[in-house]
Amino acid sequence: MTTKKNAQTRQGFKTNEYIVYPSHGVGQIVSIEEQDIAGFKLELFVITFEKDKMTLRVPTAKIAQVGMRKLAEPDVMAKALEVLKGRARIKRTMWSRRAQEYEAKINSGDLIAISEVVRDLFRSDTQPEQSYSERQLYEQALDRMARELAAVERIVEAEAVKQIEAQLAKGPRRGVAKAEELVDEADETEVEAA
Repeated sequence: MTTKKNAQTRQGFKTNEYIVYPSHGVGQIVSIEEQDIAGFKLELFVITFEKDKMTLRVPTAKIAQVGMRKLAEPDVMAKALEVLKGRARIKRTMWSRRAQEYEAKINSGDLIAISEVVRDLFRSDTQPEQSYSERQLYEQALDRMARELAAVERIVEAEAVKQIEAQLAKGPRRGVAKAEELVDEADETEVEAA
């Protein structure tokens, strides 16, 4: 049996508020209801994830345990966008281990960790093509970050993606920089030879 509660706020979360659920991204609390499950009355947040066409029911007592949080504050969002301009940090470990680390960061719900994944897996047009699994992880991280940016700044998701890509373009040019260094070295050796 399900009964909708009149109370609209529980543990700092209220109905119609956008939240971040670590393994699913940005969702909206549509109601707080009480259900009888195995003889126990449970109070649940009903959260919809519009893009995934999914509804999730989370016990109000478990929100800290599952890592549910409010949308990022504007200063945290600004820091996450700043991370995108940094140099990619790609470890020299096997891809399977790196992929697990990226997946863990994406599902952590931590916006800064997600922005690090976006930065590290981003490939400009001048760089070599990504593998299928790299591309999947990049798109998953980009989607999570864009959905939160769109919700925080109240813009459409496509505009959020453009903002993220603009920040990535401001970062150090990977791939091109090495080619330019080689050209500079070749010019120096020609000058010395003359």
